[in-house]
Amino acid sequence: MRAGPGTRYPIEWTYQRRDLPVEIVREYELWRRIRDMDGTEGWVHQSNLAGRRTFVVTGEERALRRRPEDAAHVIARLKPGVLGRIRLCEGGQVWCEVQVGEHRGWMKRSEFFGAKPEEEIK
Repeated sequence: MRAGPGTRYPIEWTYQRRDLPVEIVREYELWRRIRDMDGTEGWVHQSNLAGRRTFVVTGEERALRRRPEDAAHVIARLKPGVLGRIRLCEGGQVWCEVQVGEHRGWMKRSEFFGAKPEEEIK
């Protein structure tokens, strides 16, 4: 992550973990200003970003459920910091379909970082 949109700007941060979700807050040519789950912002070249949507579990241990219901069977319990893939989030809906490893199920979008409250992901 650089201080500005170009290689002439100093590197401020190097991410050590792959597939961390980030929010794109601005664009300039081939550069994207991103914000991570901690609120850190900086510039990265678009080639360093993947189109695959991912999430990271936040807060406390969370349940991955078989259906989008609070009473649904728990498939797995996910600890904070666990990364996964967002498969589907309908705009404005509470639940998103996600995948962690071979486990596929449903989580509330308020339990992870990677999707805005009204955002639709298909």
